[in-house]
Amino acid sequence: MAALLEYKCPCCGGAIQFDSGSQKMKCPFCDTEIDPEALKHYDDDLKKESSGEIVWQTPQGNQWAEGETDGMRVYVCESCGGEIVCDENTAATACPFCSNPVVMKGQFSGSLRPDCIIPFKLDKAAAKAGLLQHFRGKILLPKVFKDENHIDEVKGVYVPFWIYGADAQARVRYRATRVRCWSDSRYDYTETSYYSVLRGGSLGFDHVPVDGSTKMADDLMESVEPFDFSGAVDFQTAYLAGYLADKYDVTPEKSLNRASERIRRSTEESFARTVAGYSSVQTESADIQLANSSSTYALYPVWLLNTTWNGNRYTFAMNGQTGKFVGNLPVDKAAFWRWFVGITAAVAAVSYGLAWLAYLL
Repeated sequence: MAALLEYKCPCCGGAIQFDSGSQKMKCPFCDTEIDPEALKHYDDDLKKESSGEIVWQTPQGNQWAEGETDGMRVYVCESCGGEIVCDENTAATACPFCSNPVVMKGQFSGSLRPDCIIPFKLDKAAAKAGLLQHFRGKILLPKVFKDENHIDEVKGVYVPFWIYGADAQARVRYRATRVRCWSDSRYDYTETSYYSVLRGGSLGFDHVPVDGSTKMADDLMESVEPFDFSGAVDFQTAYLAGYLADKYDVTPEKSLNRASERIRRSTEESFARTVAGYSSVQTESADIQLANSSSTYALYPVWLLNTTWNGNRYTFAMNGQTGKFVGNLPVDKAAFWRWFVGITAAVAAVSYGLAWLAYLL
């Protein structure tokens, strides 16, 4: 049976046909006109596009050597289920994730050995100082929070990360517009021209991190980035002395989706910055293929600070390598409304003054 050939309008998606009067392909729904040769190239480009699925090589991982974990212990939190790895001399009395008491579980076993580790560069005193610095300049922070706030727990935790690298070969198609406006004595006119913009090229990605713990909020861990991977060294259990290490509970296979999304988003943003001179730009499709992909299991240093105020628990995190400090703070509602009313009154006064000046002139 013969198949009916149908072309779709790249602007609205409606079926278009050849218009003998204009000698162009014309959409009866939005009146878009396209040169047949341009439509052919557009159709050929669509056929070349793949699903855009990013394919990774099988992630790597190492196994523990015999006797290497003899001096390691595991504490388990009965509240959140977190498993905390440390050496046998570390005192872990509270969970760094939910602050509830933890209990000894036993010998460490059953997980991949990290490939590398970034040792802590900053100590507990730096973490406490970072919290005080974090308070400064926050005009809406309740004063009583700063004065009466007591840190419940400060823990240095090695957070598990899956680190990915790849060379991305990308082909991205954008839908762009240019808008022109003009007027005559009777009407205002707006003309919108649509363009299909193609970008292709290669980008290299190194050390794309994805935290491998469900206990650590993804946005919190991404906020303390970046870590300087040049400071990473081959893993040795000696680096765990005096610190805790979270056991990964997100497999490298499940982390691939987040790594792929970070690479896809960065690629699209990088290419979009090259599309200039248009009124609007929107990504229509992105075909990204990876080559030379790799993965590494690493432990990154993070200080976790937990504090309780007004019945609410606040968690702060500091990059144990760079000192970058993040965490949400409470808001003084009364101070907020005073600030809002003051800003509103100031804007109103300026607007009134400008209007009066315009009247006088």
